Amino acid sequence: MIDFMSSRVEIDLVKLGSNVEVLLKLYGAKQIGIMGVTKGICGTPKIAQVLVSKGIQLLADSKIGNLKKMREADIKAELVLLRTPSLSETDLVIKYADISINTELAVIKSLSAAALRRDVQHKIILMIDMGDMREGILPVDLSPFIEEVLLLPAIKIVGIGANFACLGGVIPTDEKMKSLCLLAAHTQAVYQLPLAYISGGNSANYNWFLVSENNGTINNLRLGESIFLGRETLGRTKIPDMFTDVFTFVAEVIESKMKSSVPDGDTGQNAFGESPQFQNRGLIRRAILGVGCQDVLVTGLTPRLDIEILGSSSDHTVIDSKRADLQVGDEVRFDLNYGALLSVMTSSDVDKLYIS
Repeated sequence: MIDFMSSRVEIDLVKLGSNVEVLLKLYGAKQIGIMGVTKGICGTPKIAQVLVSKGIQLLADSKIGNLKKMREADIKAELVLLRTPSLSETDLVIKYADISINTELAVIKSLSAAALRRDVQHKIILMIDMGDMREGILPVDLSPFIEEVLLLPAIKIVGIGANFACLGGVIPTDEKMKSLCLLAAHTQAVYQLPLAYISGGNSANYNWFLVSENNGTINNLRLGESIFLGRETLGRTKIPDMFTDVFTFVAEVIESKMKSSVPDGDTGQNAFGESPQFQNRGLIRRAILGVGCQDVLVTGLTPRLDIEILGSSSDHTVIDSKRADLQVGDEVRFDLNYGALLSVMTSSDVDKLYIS
């Protein structure tokens, strides 16, 4: 008997390594380095090690616990906290992150004090708000902000960056990149700051990269979804020569019966406060998988068989088997989008099976 749970995610480390190689070669052709974003895989050391072994030297995560896992696993990379630290966690940031992304002066002052207590220098990247409505210093406030930071001991500004297509869906255009480059040039000239990282965005920058004749001084991108799922993130288009099936979600059929395709009786809200609608298809073979919203973001799954997900509760997912003769004990395999990947990697009830 194989010793793993009925639901699992299979992780092909060979395909993952290939994806890293393709992206390093692609972006390296224009002297753009990659910061590998590990938040989607919860900083899993086995996966992080593949990124590093293929040549990525910076790993970034939004959770200090994930940075801690990689640090304690002795992953040989500079570790970056990918979001503005909470004021209450600055001591932990200094302990586990070599670099942190910052937007708040009060937090940087606290980082400075924590770094002094540990007798270390902490590096920071300042994030600029370029319109996506997430984190960032407004461009008009950047100069006075930098002047305040330069007064703080044990803090070194090593870069500036911007975020796109995460909250507001703002596209990283040539105009946006040129604006960021101008801010970087001004910062370097006025304050004599040799910025090591001018980080122009994330996996959403792929199309800009392809069409731009000149990337200016942009020399870094923060990539997660492109590495793990082989896609850019504006239209979720597959990147040539990339694998989109590094991760496979597998669930087991726990019931398979001919049943009605619509509820029988008066209906109200379901377990999640929704009022679902069902198409009347008469009798169908309804199969149930032993996983639900507690295990995976079900809406982020795409079955590899010609079947259809009809709905899910916390620990059941109901599908229309169509022509697939699914029986109890059969396994059903799915592709994942980024949300589904994040959820299964976070879930302790989903086994992780590494294929190397």
